Amino acid sequence: MRIKPAAAALTSFLAAGLGAGAAAVAAGRYGSRAALRPAPPGPVGFDGIRLRVIAAAGGEVTLAPGSPPALLPETYGLAGDGVHAVVGPLLRAESWEGGRLVRSLERVTYGSLDAGTRVRLTPKVYAGTPRSALGLAYEDVTVDGPLGPLPAWYVPGARGTWVIAVHGLGDTREQALTALPLLRELGLPVLAPAYRGDPGAPPPPDGRAALGHAEWPDLDAALHWALRHGARRVVLYGWSAGATMALRTAAESAAADGVAGLVLDSPVLDWRAAIRALAGRSGAPGRRALPARLRGLAVLAAGEHAELGTPLAVPEAPTLVLAGQADDVAPLAAAHAFAARGGDRLLLREVPDGRHAALWNATPQAYEETVRRFLTPLL
Repeated sequence: MRIKPAAAALTSFLAAGLGAGAAAVAAGRYGSRAALRPAPPGPVGFDGIRLRVIAAAGGEVTLAPGSPPALLPETYGLAGDGVHAVVGPLLRAESWEGGRLVRSLERVTYGSLDAGTRVRLTPKVYAGTPRSALGLAYEDVTVDGPLGPLPAWYVPGARGTWVIAVHGLGDTREQALTALPLLRELGLPVLAPAYRGDPGAPPPPDGRAALGHAEWPDLDAALHWALRHGARRVVLYGWSAGATMALRTAAESAAADGVAGLVLDSPVLDWRAAIRALAGRSGAPGRRALPARLRGLAVLAAGEHAELGTPLAVPEAPTLVLAGQADDVAPLAAAHAFAARGGDRLLLREVPDGRHAALWNATPQAYEETVRRFLTPLL
């Protein structure tokens, strides 16, 4: 017996009782709600890349089944129940029909990569807190957000310019850990806040996220907190929907004059394209693919969220946009169109093989050098 995907089964069930038109609308709303979940089950674009450990020894890990997404170059995490590890470049691979691939094993953060362990590929190469993951001193602080208290990490530094690092779709504050070594090297204090829908933070009022458009007041609160606690100027560093939050904050905050610059990694500049892509995701608990013919309805249903229609202004402050050539959630074309509006104050850099919000993973050294060169004049 073949089990139908959840969205297709839902459509068939509703069609029997409501008629095809009503069923299609209901399925579109289902896809919209799935795409706008405030806490997706994992980093967007990696929820379906699942592997099984065959062996791990001698600085190598053998994984199966092999698949083209698992061939992603450079550095990624492996995450499973009670285990996290970091793998480097692909060393060798067999045929894809039941084949295996071998990657270098950089470290096991916790747990054990025993034979048979189920893992998924993830861009998260660090897990835990700044102290447990990187050995960095930090403080747990609380930002007074518009909906209630927001937990945040504060990592001190010597500079008067701070960075507020805000995570993106399906991630947590741990996303900022990848950037911390470089920011620490530059002497920049870092504030990494949670926002509505995150663990420990208030839920969204309507139960849905809005790709950063409704969440930006939480980042605005973090900006005011930083300026009250010693920051002279602030760089907003956002991934995915966090980059959208940075753009809205720079345009609409009463404290926008304190924004020295923006670093936007995989910014969601075309919400319709993002909803269409997210509605088509499958392979993760709680998220099933909506049939292609219904994804337009998911876009229409998402459009009921009034905040999504707000245009994104090009910031007055210097802005670095990092865009992946393999990003289907935040298409490269949208980044090019946005950059064309920015003139000399907006710098666009493309990352080959870069998937959504995993640009550091694809080219770690080049990524860090680009960010370093952008930030240095702002210090």
